[in-house]
Amino acid sequence: MKTTSARPLKAAAATTLTAGLMLIGLGAASAHVSVTPESTTGGSYSRLTFNVPSESETAKTNKLEVQLPTDTPFSSVRAKPVEGWTAEVIRGELPEPVTVDGATITEAPLSVVWTANDEAHQITSDQYQTFSISVGKLPEAGTTVMLPAAQSYTDGSVRNWEEPAVEGEEEPESPAPSFITTSEDTTEADPAAAEAETASGTDQDTTASDTETASATTDDTSAITLGTLGLVAGVLGLGAGVFALLRTRKLRNS
Repeated sequence: MKTTSARPLKAAAATTLTAGLMLIGLGAASAHVSVTPESTTGGSYSRLTFNVPSESETAKTNKLEVQLPTDTPFSSVRAKPVEGWTAEVIRGELPEPVTVDGATITEAPLSVVWTANDEAHQITSDQYQTFSISVGKLPEAGTTVMLPAAQSYTDGSVRNWEEPAVEGEEEPESPAPSFITTSEDTTEADPAAAEAETASGTDQDTTASDTETASATTDDTSAITLGTLGLVAGVLGLGAGVFALLRTRKLRNS
């Protein structure tokens, strides 16, 4: 009676366990509030979308509060309506006056709060929700825009996503949603060059087309000539054959 070796089973079990731990680790690492800017160009308006998963196995997410920057405040903030949630943009005095585009600002939007209207719209552990705001203007290129978020649960607990992420270092346990503004891409196509390129391309296409047409015409002419010569040769051959046949018969009769 053959016995099954335990080594393959142990190896398979170890592989499965490792894969499971990797999946758990990836899930834990990605289960935090993050932001995706539609544009990062400094001096422009942008739409910021917050991705909010719920990491609690025993409670639901029922509130999200995002703090807006006060050292480089947004002059305009508008929240996109989300079904089943109430959004509120909270304005107030800045810690210190800030000069923006030559104007001194002492008051600006300080935060945005989304609150679930009922239990049906609260976020469970196997769900996520997105919240968007339109903001402007973004600070100059190279500025890190931090947007600390507080995620509240139905059991009264609050998870604060407020730690700054440092480039080149390991991601913190509770990273704050953030992004870095960039400079505007001023590289544009040269109209004259584009026109010249288009003209060149047109000339090349025309030349190629003319060449192909001439080649096709030559081929057709050659084919017609060869066909005509073949037909003439055939007719001459047939005539020669008939003449030879008639001559043979005449000699026999003589």
